[in-house]
Amino acid sequence: MNMQKAAAISRDLGLERRLSKALEGEVAFDAFTRGRYATDASIYQIMPAGVLFPKSVADIQAALTIAREHGLPVIARGGGTSQNGQPIGFGLVLDCSRHLKAIRSVDAQAGVAVVEPGLVLEHLNARLRKDGLFFPVEPSTASRCTIGGMTGNNSCGARSIRYGKMVDNVLGLRALLPEGDEITAGPRGGNAAGFAGSERAAGLADRMVALADRERDEILRMFPKVQRRVGGYNLDALLPEQPNLAHLLVGSEGTLALTTEVTLKLSRLPAHRVMGVCHFPSFRSAMETTRHLVALGPVAVELVDNNVLVLGADIPLFRRTLADITKGQPNCLLLVEFAGDDLASLRQDLRRLDACMADHGFPEAVVEVVEPPRQRSVWDVREACLNIMMSMKGDGKPVSFIEDCAVPLEHLADYTDAVTELFSRYDTVGTWYAHASVGCLHVRPILNMKDEAGARAMREIAEAACDLVRRFEGSHSGEHGDGISRSEFHERMFGSRLVRAFEEVKDGFDPENRLNPNKIVRPHRMDDRALMRFPPGYKVTEPPRAVLDWSEWGSFGQAVEMCNNNGTCRKTLAGTMCPSYRATLEEQHVTRGRANSLRLAISGQLGPDAFTSQEMKETLDLCVSCKGCRRECPTGIDMARMKIEFLHHYHARHGLPLKERLIAHLPRYAPVASRLAPLLNLRDRIGPVARATERYLGFSARRTLPKWRRPWRESGPAASPSEVAGDGLDLVLFGDTFNRTFERENLEAAERVLRAAGYRLHRVAPPDGLRPLCCGRTYLSAGLVEDARREARRTLGALAPFVAKGARVVGLEPSCLLTFRDEFFALLPKGEVEPLAQASFLFEEAIAADLAAGRIALPLSDQGGRVAHLHGHCHQKSFGAMGAVETVLKSVPGLEVRTIESSCCGMSGAFGYGARTIDISLAMAELSLLPAVRKAGPDDLVVADGTSCRHQIHDGAGREAVHVARVLDAASRPR
Repeated sequence: MNMQKAAAISRDLGLERRLSKALEGEVAFDAFTRGRYATDASIYQIMPAGVLFPKSVADIQAALTIAREHGLPVIARGGGTSQNGQPIGFGLVLDCSRHLKAIRSVDAQAGVAVVEPGLVLEHLNARLRKDGLFFPVEPSTASRCTIGGMTGNNSCGARSIRYGKMVDNVLGLRALLPEGDEITAGPRGGNAAGFAGSERAAGLADRMVALADRERDEILRMFPKVQRRVGGYNLDALLPEQPNLAHLLVGSEGTLALTTEVTLKLSRLPAHRVMGVCHFPSFRSAMETTRHLVALGPVAVELVDNNVLVLGADIPLFRRTLADITKGQPNCLLLVEFAGDDLASLRQDLRRLDACMADHGFPEAVVEVVEPPRQRSVWDVREACLNIMMSMKGDGKPVSFIEDCAVPLEHLADYTDAVTELFSRYDTVGTWYAHASVGCLHVRPILNMKDEAGARAMREIAEAACDLVRRFEGSHSGEHGDGISRSEFHERMFGSRLVRAFEEVKDGFDPENRLNPNKIVRPHRMDDRALMRFPPGYKVTEPPRAVLDWSEWGSFGQAVEMCNNNGTCRKTLAGTMCPSYRATLEEQHVTRGRANSLRLAISGQLGPDAFTSQEMKETLDLCVSCKGCRRECPTGIDMARMKIEFLHHYHARHGLPLKERLIAHLPRYAPVASRLAPLLNLRDRIGPVARATERYLGFSARRTLPKWRRPWRESGPAASPSEVAGDGLDLVLFGDTFNRTFERENLEAAERVLRAAGYRLHRVAPPDGLRPLCCGRTYLSAGLVEDARREARRTLGALAPFVAKGARVVGLEPSCLLTFRDEFFALLPKGEVEPLAQASFLFEEAIAADLAAGRIALPLSDQGGRVAHLHGHCHQKSFGAMGAVETVLKSVPGLEVRTIESSCCGMSGAFGYGARTIDISLAMAELSLLPAVRKAGPDDLVVADGTSCRHQIHDGAGREAVHVARVLDAASRPR
């Protein structure tokens, strides 16, 4: 099937209606949804005919029947994190991750779990932890990959040296054949047939076992003798006397049957883990030493190469961890983990590791990491290696196509040297990381896939690398499966006879080639640019003129293209991003989905004017600009800034609604509106007025609005820059519009605390002598970039002279103050903004830094064991400022600080007030924040530095949350 036929089918309303009627789950045939499912984490892109979200086995059966009658293939999809194009194709894509994610049973005593295919691995392990169990196949994508995807791909993970691959940990499964018949796959022997469920299933079992027996000699001769071999079909699993036929379906990439249930073998969680971070002066020395380290019996030996060390040092999320675990300037690291129940024995393992390194010429080259939080931070870096390397700016990117070749350890150093020399012939270099313990190093040459030369080089490198792997007795597919990029090379790896046997397997299960065609057998050409994310003729045409500065990435288009689809934004159990996805679990509302929609729109692949269309507006509507992706996406996707750029162009085309206009211009009319506070505050007390504001302005009647107050006025006369002493104690307290207008008690408390600490506060008069200074945040939220630029220019002009003399600028509202360190660079020349950005601090950042330096002292009284529950504003988390507020609160004697593990509160400025968005807003808060607040004791403090966060907590939990400035003020005592 070609793309034109798929597009024609997508316009077949009869098909869409028929599927919608037959399925309990959702059906989507619109261009934006299909575009979001056209890619995985590979270089490929194939627009599907439609996307289905089945809720049951019956839904999948109905989809198979209807697809067959319409001549459509069916492609199963989990988290969409595969590297080789496995879950994409021209047919109907079945997203099993939205609904089919139940844990059907756990037998802790037997160590067995039965789960649905859409279950995310991290969710399974979170459930198993209470029983002291875990599922030990742990890829770096554990926070978002699904069990079904792992089964289809025969996934491995960092600890496979101890626990094996997916095929070693799957006991059985249930699946649907192409015609919809359900089969059970498991051991063959005794009364078990291997496949059960229908006469055809039993016949298939006989045929497959007979086929494997017929090809026994060829399988033994040609299948690579390395643990990491996941290419082709697992005919070798059928050679034992009593084979498990489920293992034939493991690794089959949805080409034989569609998995509906998986039975898993669980493992006991070790009581302790320890890690040794081994430093090496060269890449080859690490490769030569690996087999000696493996001989010590670790559960993992993982490589972190020089590219990760260099690039990771520039990423805030990983900078501190890398500094913690490295000493000197190593070329690369090997992370060696030992696990067991006896900590003393594990410490002895670390001593043996240190001795082994010394014996091989690297004395004192091991950093021990024993504390679990430190280990988790190190594993976070390792698991992000791929994304860290993909953070390279420009059109040249590390490209996955020989990503996971595996060779015996005795050949590892020579193999990596040969591949490096191969890259040099094409004037490129490779990035290396991952599983040194099993000779499976993920390597990606840096190529520009936007032009024909890049595709040509990719093919030539792939062919040469495959020959190298054969020469070094390895496997060309060691972990990430076949898909589009690897299937074409099975003939070289396994020989023609076994490839014909693979075709027999496919034809036996799927004689009409309806399940995920052109994968494993009869493949696409891996260098067919028509199947790639950057097809021939790819060109960014919109926006015609970007209004923000995107030079850090090269252009707006290149910033959008930084998304590599790895799906880190789909995680739901930790971190901040992506709060809208956590509430909806829809690809449309995750950073990856938005980035794909933007890329397709600005390159004309979604039709004319798609960039400023209503569909694009809906795609970005639930982005709450939390900036979680700015910090937690290692490739640096800043969707909040992209939304600003989009809104500017969208409103230029469609106009600015009254509600957005009111919010945007708040700083301008707030001083006047404050005088009408008694009248404006009647809105929340008079039901008809609240309902009228909902009907005509879009502010939900269920949501209270901020109370207008007499605004804060700085004490004392306006200062002059000449009054700045420059000894580090000069501060300008920046009064943002929200605290100034609605919660002046926060600014008043901050003044008292700062003066008590010994700071000198300087009141900066606005340059025009009129309304207060403003960061421009409300204008940015509406896409009014030029208005925001004027505010930025005005504020910078007033503050710059004080900063030049050595004063620091301190603010209370994270979203406002941190604009000086972020969006100002997109609005004004970097050279002008840099001094202000470096001198701008949140209230708690300044105090924490000066307490640590001994520059100030805070006179605080003992709180007698009172508990403070701390919720972090998203921008505090994004800019790594949570440590500061925790430090400041912990400096209060007798105050116990408990940080609430939560994502965005869901309020996000005006987002939570909207009649259309209040339900999503509250859903975000209910994920973790509001339940945690409700559990707080009646005398406990709830601390939140964000204006919106405090409002959400008030409305959603009926509790007053206070700014950290008020906590310190209340705890202050006279000197």
